[in-house]
Amino acid sequence: MNPYDAIVLAGGGARRLGGADKPGVRVGGRALLDRVLHACAGARATVVVADPRDTARPVVWAREEPPGGGPLAALEAGVRGLETQDGTQDGPAAESVLVLSADLPFLGEPTVRRLLTALEDEDGDGDVDAALLTDGDGRDQPLVAAYRYAALRRVLGELAAEHGGLTGLPLRLLTRNLRLTRITDPVASFDCDTWDDIAAARSRIREHGRVLDEWITAAKNELGIDLDVDTGVLLDLARDAAHGVARPAAPLTTFLVGYAAAQAGGGPEAVASAAAKAAELANRWAQEAETKPDAG
Repeated sequence: MNPYDAIVLAGGGARRLGGADKPGVRVGGRALLDRVLHACAGARATVVVADPRDTARPVVWAREEPPGGGPLAALEAGVRGLETQDGTQDGPAAESVLVLSADLPFLGEPTVRRLLTALEDEDGDGDVDAALLTDGDGRDQPLVAAYRYAALRRVLGELAAEHGGLTGLPLRLLTRNLRLTRITDPVASFDCDTWDDIAAARSRIREHGRVLDEWITAAKNELGIDLDVDTGVLLDLARDAAHGVARPAAPLTTFLVGYAAAQAGGGPEAVASAAAKAAELANRWAQEAETKPDAG
């Protein structure tokens, strides 16, 4: 996958949420904006179009003038932010620009990769300007999409010239004259426009098969940890410690494994090594409890 930049639009009025700070609303313990920033963490540069706030990772801030001027004005501010970041008026170094709204609780890196790959695959023939996500009903989502930077910059310039500016223009004009390819993902395209949507998202992340991944990601984000480990290994270790030693041994053992891995320099290999040693010890304890000594 080639390098890419990202623009995240996070400055809307959230009228259907009663004017609440939608990017800051938490789902699974993480702000919606931080969840989106995690999905595009591989971006070379990320511009968030909104008033500055604390975020889980560093970003460049931009704002449309006047604030609240609509998605196209905000998108143009994001493009300018990328150009300022690069110190050039000829555009950013990355040829692809990921454009996202800040209210996508289930957007993940795999979907980002699919969008960028779709754009790059089609771009080999030069006949596609953007790869859009579509929702479960087949509707295009222009704010969950990967664009060729040159095409995005060109269409914004054309619309500004045609209408005397971009303020207040509807989003549908953005893709009207672009050559598109599409991928479908009804989960990643789910956005939070109402409090019912927020409630549905909060309920969904607690579903069986999803809750552990959500919790681990939230905990790593909160603790500032960037580490991929085999969750199954640690769960097996916790089970062995609980059964072979005592139930309270499970959380204590996993803590000690983490500490030992950190002492050994950290990383997935250090975690796996420490977990294997602790699991072997727990199994020895269990075997001793099952073995009856000779009466002699």
